[in-house]
Amino acid sequence: MNREELLKAIEEKYDKLGVPVDAMLEGLLWSKPITYWDYIQTDALLGLQIPRTTEPDEMVFIMYHQVNELLFKMILWEINQVANGIEITADKFTNHLMRISRYFDVLCSSFQVMGEGMDVEQYLKFRNTLTPASGFQSAQYRKIEFASTELINLIDIRFRESIDRNSSFKNAYEHLYWQAAGKNYTTGQKTTLLKLFERKYMGEFIEFMEDYNDINLSRKFKQLPKEIQDNEELIKAMRHYDYTVNVKWVMAHYNAAGKYLGGNESDLDATGGSNWRKYLHPKYQKRIFFPYLWSTEEIENWGNF
Repeated sequence: MNREELLKAIEEKYDKLGVPVDAMLEGLLWSKPITYWDYIQTDALLGLQIPRTTEPDEMVFIMYHQVNELLFKMILWEINQVANGIEITADKFTNHLMRISRYFDVLCSSFQVMGEGMDVEQYLKFRNTLTPASGFQSAQYRKIEFASTELINLIDIRFRESIDRNSSFKNAYEHLYWQAAGKNYTTGQKTTLLKLFERKYMGEFIEFMEDYNDINLSRKFKQLPKEIQDNEELIKAMRHYDYTVNVKWVMAHYNAAGKYLGGNESDLDATGGSNWRKYLHPKYQKRIFFPYLWSTEEIENWGNF
């Protein structure tokens, strides 16, 4: 495109936006050149780490979790492109799922930062200043789950068969598997961890659950023509994503927690007070986004293969 064609295209673009092209061009005279640090907002990003203790490795802990949240945002961005897409091909669905799986691969491998990159003695000191905060309280991770599958697959396994599938989103929320990390189902009593989490996010979660009820990845897959549903590469990508999130990522988290909190029932609870072993290990809750893509034997052995 030569200069004359370029200027004409620019003029047409801004005419459609109702912006005088002369004003836009004159504005370029006074604009500053973009820099890497301005574009990435480096100063703001590097100013977000605020330790609560004097233990040096707390800084590692903070930055590690902030990196996680950035990756969660990238994952939600990818899911949204499928969930809100109009014409979804097998290739498009597959490509976005593999992008997401690569982000989770990074998350899984990054647990070496937690497992090998912090001094246990330091962690056991600064962790007490974090109570009752917990990684459990990652709202973005909960949204990834809501956006990936039907709510029934996120219900606590103890209630999955008996719950009314047509009940309210609020009732479904009260029976989600992760409620078990902060709720006594006998008394109905909730921990401070869960109360604070719900005070901040419950309304937002219920709206999100409703928004994604018909466009989550599983429902989106079921709405596709049969020839796309039968696409081997798409099925492979969905299984890979399911296993990566609900087994590989969870077990990486479980094993890292085991190093710092111990590996048997007498050892430490998580900072939020949860029984992290039964909450995290996939064999207990059998969290599976796409159960119809797995055999009965695979589901029975979920988390053990």
